[in-house]
Amino acid sequence: MTLRPSQAALPALATALALALAACSRPAARAAAAATPPPLPADVQSVAKVATPDPGGAPTPEAAPLTEARLSLTGELVAPVRSNLVPRTGGRVGRVLVDEGQPVRKGQPLLELETEYLKLDLDRATAELARAEAAARDAQRDFERKKALSVKGSVSTSVYDRSEAGSQQAEAARAAAQAGLALARQRLSDAVLTSPVDGVVAARRTDVGERLTEGTVAFVVEQTAPLKLRFRVPERYVAMVKSGQTVKATVEPYPGTEFEGTLSLVSASVDPATRTFLAEAEFPNRDHRLRPGLFARVELALETAPLRGK
Repeated sequence: MTLRPSQAALPALATALALALAACSRPAARAAAAATPPPLPADVQSVAKVATPDPGGAPTPEAAPLTEARLSLTGELVAPVRSNLVPRTGGRVGRVLVDEGQPVRKGQPLLELETEYLKLDLDRATAELARAEAAARDAQRDFERKKALSVKGSVSTSVYDRSEAGSQQAEAARAAAQAGLALARQRLSDAVLTSPVDGVVAARRTDVGERLTEGTVAFVVEQTAPLKLRFRVPERYVAMVKSGQTVKATVEPYPGTEFEGTLSLVSASVDPATRTFLAEAEFPNRDHRLRPGLFARVELALETAPLRGK
């Protein structure tokens, strides 16, 4: 005989089954929740994507490629050589051959001192040398004769010795006369003041008729080819700036024209007051368009490595 539940017991049986099924599904839900990590905050999700390797993608490179950045600075063009020209010998100025602001070449005469007395000294030294050479030749001939007679025993030893000494003295007098002539020639040459470099006359401090002493500055000459450009760089770029790098500069007299130079000096110290370091670039300036003292805008290319993942 089969027992059937009554109609009133069916709802209670259904509720019991539902509770039993829910109890069985709770452990599985807990395991799934434990296996799935909680979501990351929005501000770090992009970092997590870069840091998490892609199993199917290419390997991450060890170093990021270098990129170029341009650093804009300001500087001043300066002459590598600035000479205060002083004549080697004192005297009265006879001729001034250049004026302030004029370009000059190395070895070009700038002024001449009066040379009348110097030329007379040169003539006298020339004559003294001629006389000394004649005396030396005569003394040498006499000594050769005495030497030949001494071999035959026809001259005494004392006469031979005097002849030999006379020849030596005459030769010494000729050497002294030669030195005197060279000195006179040098003094005449020093009466002309010349430029030591290719450049420009920055200052003229003398005129015709003025007497110059050995310490008087007659001209100031500045070298213009090559020129140096000095500028200061913030300390944060100290590892990126190196000698040999290309530097480009522009100046107001030539708008739109870039002049190219090479970084020649990078200071090893940082100024604690400005937190900058000194750098110098050399510009050939073969056309002499750039001048000392000009203000310049500097463009310096720097190599930098971007952050990984950028």
